[in-house]
Amino acid sequence: MNIGIDKMSFYVPPYYVDMTDLAHARDQEPDKFHIGIGQDEQAVSPANIDIITMAANAADKILTAEDRASIDMVIVGTESSVDESKASAVVLHHLLGIQPFARAFEIKEACYGATAALIMAKHHIAMSPGDDHKVLVIASDIARYGLNTGGEPTQGAGAVAMLVTENPSILVLEDDSVALTQDIYDFWRITGDEFPTVEGKLSNETYINAFAKVWTEYKNRTGLDFSDFKALTFHTPYTKMGKKALLPQTDDKHLLEEFERAIVYNRRVGNLYTGSLFLNLISLLENATDLESGDKIGLFSYGSGSVAEFFSAQLVNGFENHLLKNFHENMLDNRKALTIFEYEKMFNSTEILESDIKFALHDVTDKVRHYNNA
Repeated sequence: MNIGIDKMSFYVPPYYVDMTDLAHARDQEPDKFHIGIGQDEQAVSPANIDIITMAANAADKILTAEDRASIDMVIVGTESSVDESKASAVVLHHLLGIQPFARAFEIKEACYGATAALIMAKHHIAMSPGDDHKVLVIASDIARYGLNTGGEPTQGAGAVAMLVTENPSILVLEDDSVALTQDIYDFWRITGDEFPTVEGKLSNETYINAFAKVWTEYKNRTGLDFSDFKALTFHTPYTKMGKKALLPQTDDKHLLEEFERAIVYNRRVGNLYTGSLFLNLISLLENATDLESGDKIGLFSYGSGSVAEFFSAQLVNGFENHLLKNFHENMLDNRKALTIFEYEKMFNSTEILESDIKFALHDVTDKVRHYNNA
């Protein structure tokens, strides 16, 4: 049975800060941000755009009335939840008009959560095959470390939505995943803390070592090597991170060229936490020029704490006809560039302003969040 990603899209807030401007404001050389960590722009989210609104805007773009009637599971991978009890997926189920007899819940494990959701969606479809069973998987996060902090250049915000079905139109998920769990405090956020605690050097080392470990185990189990893949995609908290993990393992010229195509969108958005890997995937599919049906794509997922997984997918014939390259490029190109003053004001503001965005937070009364559907 072929199960995988039938549709996918992403959404980012309509504001960003240029990394050259941020570097100057922080008395840093711009090359430290543009070359050192590989970031050019950073998405900025105002108070009326939270993980629910970003998720709804990402998913709404790809769902038809038929999809909404067939989806029987909604899963959100996030580490930016707005409620310690009620899942954002429940609110999304309502906002998106999904048929009522569906499961809806969140998954949390740092940046790995959406990968767990994707694997769970695949297993759900395998247990209940047919066109009337679909799963909506959404990764939605706001990466915040605070103003004028070491992590500030790796902030970002956005959501990626994926519809998982039998006989998908874009990618078939293979049965070859290898996961690794290690109890390591490289990045964490205690309940109640606004910003995470980060051990930067340890986090980088853990990421690189995790890739080496799961890749070695993957090769041992499958007998495959880098030459069997057309491209590899990575969780990208900043775009240089994936390259730091890849280079010690291979100097394959083609894989490195494809890596550059896979970070085009990430360079313009910043860190999406759970969505970073899948934004990387969309960027690859929409910017690579030599992908073909049957090509094997590798995916490396990493979530601090830590859980990592390597798995693969195969491109479906005609996949290019189901991508949204023009829409995504227009969305990125039409964002407003903020001055540093505007960026810092927006970062600190809790004021909920009126918006013409289709799904946005309207107000909060008696601890209840109210969303508009423009």
